[in-house]
Amino acid sequence: MTSDTTQTDVVATQTENLRKAINRARFVLFDFDGPVCRLYAGHAAERVARDLVEWLERQGMRGLLTREERDHPDPLAVLHAVDRRRPRSDLVAELEARFTQQELKAVDKAWPTEYADALIRTWTAVGARLAITTNNSPLTAARYLDGRGLADCFTPHIYGRTQDLRHLKPDPNCLNRALSALGAAPSQALMIGDTTSDLHAAEGAGVPFLGYARNKEREEQLRKAGAEHVVDSLETVLRLLRGRS
Repeated sequence: MTSDTTQTDVVATQTENLRKAINRARFVLFDFDGPVCRLYAGHAAERVARDLVEWLERQGMRGLLTREERDHPDPLAVLHAVDRRRPRSDLVAELEARFTQQELKAVDKAWPTEYADALIRTWTAVGARLAITTNNSPLTAARYLDGRGLADCFTPHIYGRTQDLRHLKPDPNCLNRALSALGAAPSQALMIGDTTSDLHAAEGAGVPFLGYARNKEREEQLRKAGAEHVVDSLETVLRLLRGRS
């Protein structure tokens, strides 16, 4: 058997396993920023992180963050750092609220992930029940979905960040809330996410996972973390879903 034949067999097996995972899913849990849209496509996350740091400095709280944390490009990393030192405090609540306002501003310039809208509508049409399980604010996800005409595919099942930051993914809290509200067994669900935090949250909830990786680096991260199913385009998922028996 040639190496080309072996590789073809491997791809065919992976595709068939992915088809089975898609066909088994009666409940689909979407991460938001990544699989549904690129929230910060026109509103850089780095600027949001910098805004949070500057706000802390105006409150006289510069010393709460290390130099590395002050320069971090991910606003969630800033939020986490403050929460570690002032857990469940008014300061964290104010910072989280400010972060939510920045997210809401980003919605207007967010880019839909290619094929996401069609995939969401198709999965809804074939009878699956959908939920958003995200580290973003549920207000942010709801506003975006409403603007795309997708709210009816998810409402009221949008489970996102609360002011208790202990429950952000990789903690499975938002997935468990979705499963409970939907009355779904974990084995009947499928989570679509684009980070290792999504993968670990799915593992914690006992939910099968499908990774979406828009570049090779992200694919390598997901596979190294143990993801069995990873696609570089949601078109693959849409095509398999439309061809289901």
